[in-house]
Amino acid sequence: MTTRTTGRENTQSHLRHEQRSRDIVHRARGMGNGSITRLVSPSDLGRLIKPFVFLDLFESNGSHVRPLEFGWHPHSGIATVTVVLDGAVQYAETTGNAGVLPAGGVEWMQAGGGVWHTGTFDAAPLRGFQLWVALPPDLENAPNRSQYVMPEQVPSAGPVRVILGTYDGMTSPIDAPPMTYLVVTLKDGERWMFLPPPGHDVAWVSVMDGALRASSRITRGEVAIFERAETAIELVAEGDTRFVLGSATQHPYELVLGHYSVHTSAEALQRGEAEIRRIGRQLRAEGKQSYALQSI
Repeated sequence: MTTRTTGRENTQSHLRHEQRSRDIVHRARGMGNGSITRLVSPSDLGRLIKPFVFLDLFESNGSHVRPLEFGWHPHSGIATVTVVLDGAVQYAETTGNAGVLPAGGVEWMQAGGGVWHTGTFDAAPLRGFQLWVALPPDLENAPNRSQYVMPEQVPSAGPVRVILGTYDGMTSPIDAPPMTYLVVTLKDGERWMFLPPPGHDVAWVSVMDGALRASSRITRGEVAIFERAETAIELVAEGDTRFVLGSATQHPYELVLGHYSVHTSAEALQRGEAEIRRIGRQLRAEGKQSYALQSI
């Protein structure tokens, strides 16, 4: 349930009489590396907002073209979610999937027991986000699978495009574990309220354009993490604003980390890394080069 009002209106949701909006308890601007800013990693803020364990903001003005992750690299135990806001991304996987993801498109690559992929900028300017989702035990070593959703297939409701989960009666076509991931576009002064589904006690936002007012101001390029709760989040746009929002029930497992993997146990990690090494040897035999191959 959400409300959408402008800053000039005095209309308030009845929810505001029952509960306050959630406070921001952590924020970060991340670390930049060329066209990529690492906002969340599994070893830091990812432990606070798991199952969301990693978030990159990527942006290129066209002055240079470079791989999103330095060429072929592996994953296991997670799913990657790539949302292209502007431009296009060319992708390839060791599953044989390859193509171009245009502006408005979404990639869900469920690495499961192990997969390698690569991506390069296909058009500039390019802007978007890549998210990692930690998978539960029944999926972390399961066969990999991918879904590529074209812009016209992404459901929308008002200012919201539904990347994962359900919002306002609209459900994403991506078959993902229960969670919500939205792209929201607001005009200057618009007010928007998000009421998470029952049990969702983790929530965060990251701003691509403009700024947001919440319990404190969220500026362009920041990630803001809300207090653990199931209460509403109220946001007001400062300028024309685009941002992503994630909410979920907190992942109840410890994060066991490899170089490119996140698992729930050391045993599951060992199985994932064994499969990654097997695929890496095959890539090497095929003559594909990668910085990651040197350490596998």
